Amino acid sequence: MNDIEHGIPSLTSRPPEGREMPTLARALLVLALLYLFLTGVELLSGGFKTMGKGFVDGLFEGVSNPIGGLFVGLLATVLVQSSSVSTSVIVGLVASGVVSSGDAVPMIMGANLGTTVTNTLASLGHVRRDLEFRRAFAAATIHDFFNILAVAVFLPIELATGYLSDTAGWITERVVGSSGSSFKSPLKAAVKKPAGMVKDLLADLGAHGNSKGGLMIVIGLLFIFLALAYITRNMRLLVADRVEAAINRALGAGSGIVAILLGAVITISVQSSSITTSVLVPLAASGVLTLENIYPVTLGANVGTTVTALLASLATGNPAAVTVAVVHTLFNLSGILVFYPLQALRRIPIRLATGLSHVAAERRSTAIAYAVGMFIVVPLLGVLLLR
Repeated sequence: MNDIEHGIPSLTSRPPEGREMPTLARALLVLALLYLFLTGVELLSGGFKTMGKGFVDGLFEGVSNPIGGLFVGLLATVLVQSSSVSTSVIVGLVASGVVSSGDAVPMIMGANLGTTVTNTLASLGHVRRDLEFRRAFAAATIHDFFNILAVAVFLPIELATGYLSDTAGWITERVVGSSGSSFKSPLKAAVKKPAGMVKDLLADLGAHGNSKGGLMIVIGLLFIFLALAYITRNMRLLVADRVEAAINRALGAGSGIVAILLGAVITISVQSSSITTSVLVPLAASGVLTLENIYPVTLGANVGTTVTALLASLATGNPAAVTVAVVHTLFNLSGILVFYPLQALRRIPIRLATGLSHVAAERRSTAIAYAVGMFIVVPLLGVLLLR
């Protein structure tokens, strides 16, 4: 099957040969973009601190409601089309003291849900072909259902026991210390100078107080968006030739653990779980991969995408921010440990995705209603009602 024919760009598509960038130059560009991303996180955190407590309290009023926080994280990720961006922003908010680590946990879970919108939309590219669409939609929504089930299980557990935040706090204390004073983050030291240069430039231009803080937030967000977008693009080109072959080779071996590890490694490499999961959609639509084989790769992608927030938290040097980033990783690992080892539980997301795909194949409007309702209407109403 040719993905281009169905409007889905292939992961392995490359620019014209004459415009190809040397591999070493592309790798160095990725490192420079990563540095820009970490500088953006530092500016974002500093900008919120500069804006003052009164401003940020009003901006994030109502986030202390856990369900509201869940919907905020979901909607933010859908809007920016990247859980890496939204979780990095959440880490910056925690580092600046705008959001507590406890309030940030539901937001992180919501971001985890929101990242699945990309592969759901990718499946709609097969809507004109019944069998392809049924396979593609099931492959896309299995990610949705796993994340929904993980939230349904672990959000109540977290609210009742603090399992995720307490465990993450224990890990953080042993890595960076409880106050952070004993931990001198090399990443924070590395980004302090360029962030300081931006602050000094804004001051020289006459920006002070809230105006300076607002400009720091805008510039920080711009750095984060641009850096992650181009990191994803360049890493995709660096590993494109190997990704689909590696997926097929690992899944051909029939090992779920290998497939989970592969999904995590690919996602860390391309800095986007959306790329990992979206490339599975056309492979499923064509019948190359089964839903059972796709499932563990998706779970690995969930874990791999948490690395971005971990890097962002280390750049802040703030223990609370590191705790929130560790929560993201623990949440996804805990979901795998609950739903994957036992066959009875492992098959629940598969059955739900298969059932919905059959309904969607019969009535295409169901697929549209699901995507719009799940990723726009429900979270938007939740944010409006629970703030």
